[in-house]
Amino acid sequence: MVKLPITYRLSLIADRGSSFVPCQLQIRDLWVELEGFRLRHINLDVAAGEYLVILGPTGTGKTVLLEAIAGLHRPSQGRILINGADVTGLPPEQRGIGFVYQDYALFPHLNAAENIAFGLRMRGAARRTVEERVAAIARLLGIEHLLRRMPETLSGGEAQRVALARALVVEPRLLLLDEPLSALDLETRQGLQRELKRIHWQLGTTAIHVTHDFEEAVALGDRVAVFKEEPAGEAGREGGIVQVGTPEEIFRRPASEFVARFVGGRNLFRGRVVRQAGETFVRLAEGLGIAAVTGLEGEVSLLIRPEDIVLSSTPLLSSARNCFRGRVVEVADGGAVLYVTVEVPPRFTALITRRSWEDLALEQGREVYLAFKASAVHLF
Repeated sequence: MVKLPITYRLSLIADRGSSFVPCQLQIRDLWVELEGFRLRHINLDVAAGEYLVILGPTGTGKTVLLEAIAGLHRPSQGRILINGADVTGLPPEQRGIGFVYQDYALFPHLNAAENIAFGLRMRGAARRTVEERVAAIARLLGIEHLLRRMPETLSGGEAQRVALARALVVEPRLLLLDEPLSALDLETRQGLQRELKRIHWQLGTTAIHVTHDFEEAVALGDRVAVFKEEPAGEAGREGGIVQVGTPEEIFRRPASEFVARFVGGRNLFRGRVVRQAGETFVRLAEGLGIAAVTGLEGEVSLLIRPEDIVLSSTPLLSSARNCFRGRVVEVADGGAVLYVTVEVPPRFTALITRRSWEDLALEQGREVYLAFKASAVHLF
C-alpha cells in the first residue's frame, strides 16, 4: 500500500466523521532513571495521525519510553507534551492513552466483551453507551463471534485483537503498542499487521509501535526511530535514539554502522575518499577503489545493499561505474532468494532470485562478475 501524506489521510478521516481525535506528541530532553538502566536525552516529535515505529534490540529502553509516555514511569527530567499541554505530571488515566502489551494482559475472569468494556465502565459510561461502543469496535475488528469467550479459550491472534479493541474502545488520543505481534506465528502476525494498517487508516489515531523487527517497521511505520543501548559506567546501561527517519531513509541511508547492520546491511566497509581526474572513489584497505557520489572527505564508512548488486557469469556491459570480477565463496538460502557472497577482495554479498541463480548456472567456487552504480553506494 502506498503511504499517503498524513495531512491528506487526516482530511479523509475528518470527512468520514471519525470520533477519534489524533494528538500531537512532543518529548523534550526526557530522562528516565531505573535500577541499572536509564533512558537519556529523548527528543521526539510525533505528528497528529502519524504511525511511528520505535525499532531496536531488546534492552534499549523502547518499552520504558512507552511506559513513561503513558505515565507509568516518572521522568527524572524532561517534558512530555500532548497537543502542547505538559502531561509529565499527570496520572495515566488523565492522558487519553490506550496501551496494548505484547502479552495481551486480558483479565482472566472476564469474557472478551467484559474485557473490552472495562475502560468504559471505569469511566462511568452508561450501560447503553458501553454496549454500543463494544459492538462497534468488535465489528471493526471482526471479533463479534468472540465476545462471549473467556481469555483462556482464545488463540494468540484472537487475544491480541481483543486487547486492541479494549485499547481502542475508549477512543484514545494516542495508541501505544508494545511489540503487539512478536508472540504470534508468522501467518497470524502478517494478518494482524494488515489489520493494524487498516484500523489506523480508518480511525486515524496517533500510534507509537515498539518492535525489534525491521520488516514490521517498514510495513507499518510512517517514520521509524531507532534505539541503541550503550554502557553507562556506574549507571549500568542506558538507551537512546540514534536515528529518526522514514523507513526508506533508515533502510537506504543509515547514519551509523549500528543502524546499517541492524536493518540488514551486509556490505559494510571502511575506506578513504579519493578524488582524481574529476572522479570520486573510496579506496578500501584491500586496495579496491569504489566509485561513489559524495561531498564527504577523509575516512568514511560505506554501505551497498545486496539487492543493488548485479551478478553475471560473463563480463558485464553496464553503465554502472563499479564492475569487478570475483569468485563465489558462499551461498545462503533465503527461500525464494539467495544471498551470494563473492570474494573480489573484499567480499561482497548480492541478493538474487533462485531463478537467476539457475539461469546463471552459478555454483560455489565459480568465477563471476558483479556490478553496482555509484549512486547505490551510501557513505557516512
